[in-house]
Amino acid sequence: MNPQDAKDGVDSTSGAAEGHAQANGFRHLKAQQPHHSVGFWHPQMNKVRRHVILLWARTVLILLVAILAILSLYWGVLFRVEANLRSIIIYVVDFDAVVAPYDNVEPVVGPAVVKMTEQLFNSPTPSLGFTTVPASQFGNDPLQVREAVYRWDAWAAVVVNPNSTSLLQTAVSTGNSSYDPTGAVQVIIQTARDSTTMQSDILPYLEKFTEEFGAMFGPMWGQMIMSNESLTRENLARAPAAVNPGVTPLLYDLRPFSPPTATPAVSIGLIYLIIMAFFSFSFFLPIHMKYIQPQGHPPLHFWQLIIWRWFATVAAYCFISLAYSLISLAFQIPLWPAPASHVFSPPPEGATAYGRATFVVYWMVNYVGMCALGLACENVAMIIGQPWTALWLIFWVITNVSTSFYSLDLAPGFYAWGYAWPLHNIVEASRQLLFDLHSKIGLNVGVLFAWSAINTALFPFCCYFMRWKGEHEKRQAEKNKDRYVVDTENGEKELVKEKGQKPPIRKRGFMRGV
Repeated sequence: MNPQDAKDGVDSTSGAAEGHAQANGFRHLKAQQPHHSVGFWHPQMNKVRRHVILLWARTVLILLVAILAILSLYWGVLFRVEANLRSIIIYVVDFDAVVAPYDNVEPVVGPAVVKMTEQLFNSPTPSLGFTTVPASQFGNDPLQVREAVYRWDAWAAVVVNPNSTSLLQTAVSTGNSSYDPTGAVQVIIQTARDSTTMQSDILPYLEKFTEEFGAMFGPMWGQMIMSNESLTRENLARAPAAVNPGVTPLLYDLRPFSPPTATPAVSIGLIYLIIMAFFSFSFFLPIHMKYIQPQGHPPLHFWQLIIWRWFATVAAYCFISLAYSLISLAFQIPLWPAPASHVFSPPPEGATAYGRATFVVYWMVNYVGMCALGLACENVAMIIGQPWTALWLIFWVITNVSTSFYSLDLAPGFYAWGYAWPLHNIVEASRQLLFDLHSKIGLNVGVLFAWSAINTALFPFCCYFMRWKGEHEKRQAEKNKDRYVVDTENGEKELVKEKGQKPPIRKRGFMRGV
């Protein structure tokens, strides 16, 4: 055979095969790939090198701006703490010589306490918001002041008891050796309301008040004793505590923060609730998408897929939040003690809001909170897509943490929106449940339900947007190709089209479901 004839025969055979493949649209000729690698500065790398460097620079710029904007929210919440300390209201209530039978003496202790707190408040240095309130506002009942602190009317209170001056004078005049200097003035607090703020921003200034009051009252009281000629040395010697220090303010905690294992349940541990809600999107989306991938079955109606996804997502949150709540129970955070008195410290085992039912309510708060946090993540992930969901996670964690783990009373006014943020309300509700605090759980759960309802209403629109976006991107990528791929019940199928034209919108198959 003539070699030229053989060559022509091969060419005609291959040409016929190629034409047959193009006619039926079942085979796509792959572009020839380079068979060896080249150096970074190779001339053929010029175009891709410029493209990659441009993308790198753009991404770095976006990350730089995002970091400056988002992380500034975290730093900013603590920016004016000392300037805003006076917004931490501390009641100063003087019952000294007000209530019978102690109203027949000239008060000494009460006026000294009021004078000291006013000096601290008016000083140019940082100070708490000491506010003098008349005893009549509380019906001349010191226990009503404790109730006000329990109701969050004030962060703390300095209470001068009705018999403060009377007992002190009687002790030095009669030589009462059992006189207790801590019985005159009480500083009422409840650490469990916000242990971080109480320990770092309030207690140091209350201790400063105690020290400066002792430094002021001791010499003043000593001069009064020395100038009183009716007092005998024998009586003064028998009552040394009444002579010096005379009065020592006593710290009384209505709701101590304990045990230490409760810290994650109302602070850092809740970050993981956000993270678990966020990653449920990437865990479950590939599973849900099997309904609309025609692999041996017709695709599910898209609107039914939306309903399935929503119910499956909130059902998953129910079980995940249960596992999260069980961790607190496993590490023996007391979730069973009965509620305690509002005006006295709880027993050693603590107090909870609903006794043995507290765990169920605690679980439900975490569940509704996870719905509020997670459905927002679902919607945003469908809108912005990868890789920008990572920035959303940073934003979502930072804004929730900065407005829930730190007191908004000390934050700049800009952070007032934090009262409506999900984690702030989860933290408040959890504290109320675990420590039997003043209950605002109706407001907290209402805010969480509002977040869940709004994101539920947006959920279908975000699903349709994600489907449109995915189809648009795929059609755009196929624009410059001579064929496109559709998914059928029998597998993928390639169809021929003209280059430069987008393929038609798929009415069935995978892209109608993404």
